[in-house]
Amino acid sequence: MASVFARGSGAAARTGGSPRRPARRAHDGGAAGRWAGRRGGLGAAVVALTTSALFAAALPGSPAAAADPVPRIDLKVLVVDDGGPAVAAVTSELRGTGVAYRVLDLADPDRPRIDAAFLSDTVGGRPRAKYQGVVLPNEAPFGAGSAGAAEQAALVAYEQRFGVRQVDAYTWAHPGVGLDYTSEGGWSGTLDGAAAQVTAAGRSGPFGYLDGALTFEDNAPSVSESYGYLARPREGFTSYVDAPVPGGEGRGSLLGEYAHDGRRELVVTFAYNQHQRQFRLLARGIVEWLTQGVHLGRSRNYFSVHVDDVFASDARWDTERNCTPGDIDCVGGPGEQVPDIRMTAADARYAAQWQRTSGLTLDMVYNAGAAEDWKAENGGTDALTAQLLADRAQYRWVNHTWSHPFLGCVQDVSVVPWQCSKDAAGAIRWTSRAEISSQIRDNHHWAVDEGLPVDRAELVTGEHSGLKTLPQQPVDNPNLAPALADNGVKWIASDNSREPQQRPVGGAATVPRHPMNVYYNVGTAAEMADEYNWIYTSRADGGSGVCETDPASTCLDEPLDVATGYATYIVPQEARIALGHIVANDPRPHYVHQSNLAEDRILYPVLDRVLADYRAAFADNTPLVNPRHRDAGTELSRRAAWQAALDADRVTAYRIGSTVTVQAPGGVVVPVTAPEGTRKQLLLGTAAFGTAYAGQRSDWTQPELLQSAVTLRLPS
Repeated sequence: MASVFARGSGAAARTGGSPRRPARRAHDGGAAGRWAGRRGGLGAAVVALTTSALFAAALPGSPAAAADPVPRIDLKVLVVDDGGPAVAAVTSELRGTGVAYRVLDLADPDRPRIDAAFLSDTVGGRPRAKYQGVVLPNEAPFGAGSAGAAEQAALVAYEQRFGVRQVDAYTWAHPGVGLDYTSEGGWSGTLDGAAAQVTAAGRSGPFGYLDGALTFEDNAPSVSESYGYLARPREGFTSYVDAPVPGGEGRGSLLGEYAHDGRRELVVTFAYNQHQRQFRLLARGIVEWLTQGVHLGRSRNYFSVHVDDVFASDARWDTERNCTPGDIDCVGGPGEQVPDIRMTAADARYAAQWQRTSGLTLDMVYNAGAAEDWKAENGGTDALTAQLLADRAQYRWVNHTWSHPFLGCVQDVSVVPWQCSKDAAGAIRWTSRAEISSQIRDNHHWAVDEGLPVDRAELVTGEHSGLKTLPQQPVDNPNLAPALADNGVKWIASDNSREPQQRPVGGAATVPRHPMNVYYNVGTAAEMADEYNWIYTSRADGGSGVCETDPASTCLDEPLDVATGYATYIVPQEARIALGHIVANDPRPHYVHQSNLAEDRILYPVLDRVLADYRAAFADNTPLVNPRHRDAGTELSRRAAWQAALDADRVTAYRIGSTVTVQAPGGVVVPVTAPEGTRKQLLLGTAAFGTAYAGQRSDWTQPELLQSAVTLRLPS
């Protein structure tokens, strides 16, 4: 077994920053906050959407509603960027969803100026709006001079003409955005822990995927994490998210729509960044409001959990020596023997029952060689194996190789850290193609013989070995890709903390997995807290001091109580991190180990917390999506191809009256989101388009057989 750090704890689990690091403070508030708010041909896939009332979204009486000929609206969002966290957050949601957008950097002295020609032109005798929505830092970000006023006026006229909507990413409360001043019964200050609410208008409108309650994060009580303004709406303002006014009466708006002057603005009066949960929960609705429910891209809330080393056992953390006997970095001899951690038949029965109760299917990542070894040592029987096989149909199963060997270079473990051994000529010695292939093949054949529902295209190697492992092994084992091809493997797991991007491995592709900070080498909550203390406390407090030297980490203020620290500190923290991945449209699986289902069964409190928090936030129309290994890989692969096409400006998408057309490079599958009730035009007749999710319908789509275009008919 590898060290804690190689198996998903410690450094590996701190991807994207320490889980202890509080969310970046989005605003200082006070006078500074108020000032910032003030400144504040052929071979192409063709997709067509039609509706008799698509332009009814334009405001009544606006020029767009009466224009003749009907204008063309390009499916692209204009983002005017001031470098602040709010615009960056909205931009991250656009990119993560797959929406086309263009960024205009206000700090760039050579940027194009916004005028009528920048925003619109004429194509084929038809007026064209180049953007379907506009994201601004605030309601008037161009400055007070004549040049800024001209840009502001051009944008206002454009939005009025074409019925284009505008998001004010973060501003202060004042009549210019349809709100009273905070001095008129409102409030401004720190919102950490605030109990906000999605209003009835929000739930019946763009935020109908939320149940209502919306609590602002408060991850570090000593640090102000989010500042905002609560104010009473004026005429034309519809609040979508509000909260009680502290020390006052009534409620004030934090997010709402301001309809005025033939335009619509979505006004946000709280500061945020792209990682904070309150933004992540609202991000989907912001995009749907901005694009009026028709846009490129699609989004889901994904959660899959891989349980590695099933049938095998895992080494146990030694609380006295602060290392794991058997690991190559646990020096000083074997010491007192500590038993390995392995599930029992009772643990397996509990896992099956938990799945039925929770509604979440686990992926059992198995080593059949371990099952056969246990049977050989126990007279041909093994209660755990028998129970898991009896419940085989309740799980998904993924090949983890026969005996979990390291499949990269041949390791020289005589030194710490280990290094790749070399032959007499100085060349690296590699695990052979034949050995890798036999590990994959034998494990798969055993599963087929036992009737497990396994897919030969999916693979997780032990410790993600065979793939490059920095710093010791900077390249993949050259024998890995041929062995994958020998066995029909298309999707091989990688560690997201080391390689967050999908990449090819010969004809296969990686599926990055998030390591959960529930360690492979602990069976009890006390062991977990003890090891956590070792990693996350300073040397002065008896820890390893890693948290002091690793720039991606921070140290605990004081060591956790080993009796209570897991339940009170680690569980809510790990649940928060996992939920953050879920609400970020991230299909990457999470992974843990069979040891976490044994003894104290410490994984379940984390999963229960994740599921409870999710179900408390989201409506029934937005269920968790639980993809298997291959489906996560396919989603990532499609996204990469789509984003590459967008980045290369090889996608043309526009709406003319009742039709939306999307042209993309041949072979690129197109993601589209449209209103509920949309139907897809077939060669003969129609069928429901895509799948329903969060009040919309969406899909990865291509032309049908004998069609050069896909036509979707939206409800009138």
